[in-house]
Amino acid sequence: MSQQIILTIPDKKFDFVMELLKNLPFVKAKTISKYKSQVFESVNNAVEEMQLIKEGKLKAKNAEDLFNEL
Repeated sequence: MSQQIILTIPDKKFDFVMELLKNLPFVKAKTISKYKSQVFESVNNAVEEMQLIKEGKLKAKNAEDLFNEL
């Protein structure tokens, strides 16, 4: 079984961290595009929001309000 993580690394440290990860024989490291990163972050935020709604820590919006936001 493998685990995956998402790292946010400052631009000036990116090359250093990637070189470090690539030198670990048990780590497979790859970069993703900024667009994919933004999509992932948006989906992740939506999932976290849904979890808060399920836990009763956040109130859900009704469909009409959501359509009006668009």
